[in-house]
Amino acid sequence: MALAQKRTHVRLPPEVNRILYVRNLPYKITGEEMYDIFGKYGAIRQIKVGNTPETRGTAFVVFEDIFDAKNACDHLSGFNVCGRYLVVLYYQSNKAFKKMDAEKKQAELDRVKTKYGINPEEGKKEYNSGNVHLHI
Repeated sequence: MALAQKRTHVRLPPEVNRILYVRNLPYKITGEEMYDIFGKYGAIRQIKVGNTPETRGTAFVVFEDIFDAKNACDHLSGFNVCGRYLVVLYYQSNKAFKKMDAEKKQAELDRVKTKYGINPEEGKKEYNSGNVHLHI
């Protein structure tokens, strides 16, 4: 009880949250092995291990408690698993969505170019002014 009371008065940095993003995992790691590693730091709500070519070697670990997530992040970043050193970060949705938005915008741009028969390389002009290169 005293510990829970003490926690309510602690100010954590704004990037700290319950969701950890883990990189540099062995490709063959299982969810069960992830629970064994991260579960030592507190109750886990969910673990999602990447299984596509783009997400292999990564995982999301969601803790029930923000302080447990912070403790795990502090202790497991750099932890050696099968000869690989883990990179444990706090999940930042704004960064994830910025990348996704940029990819969606590029896909839409490519779709419009295809629709109107515009080849992005065709008719490309390059202007060179000192150290500034403009591609139009």
